[in-house]
Amino acid sequence: MKSKKLQRLRRARKSRAKMAELNRVRLCVYRTPRHTYAQIIDDSGSRVLASASTLDNSWGTEQGSGGNCGAAELIGKTIAERALAAGISEVAFDRSGFKYHGRIKALADAARANGLQF
Repeated sequence: MKSKKLQRLRRARKSRAKMAELNRVRLCVYRTPRHTYAQIIDDSGSRVLASASTLDNSWGTEQGSGGNCGAAELIGKTIAERALAAGISEVAFDRSGFKYHGRIKALADAARANGLQF
């Protein structure tokens, strides 16, 4: 029987292979039980163009937990603003093999609502 982590990595490998064909910058999302991270990586995969996470100094303690949908929405809004400031409006959404629901979906919806297209 395969572990959950191996299944997630298999899903991630398949989606990243497809994104490599597109030659677009990608919005890469990663989550842990306590935090949510988002990075915009160039099409060669060697440079981070923008990033946001619940560990940023701007996060603060008044927002509460970093591991819930409310935090993911704030991260989605922040990454969209930083991407638009860097001149990036179209990205490929890399969910890192995580299923598209909960925090991943909340982050994606917030990023779309704030101007990113994917």
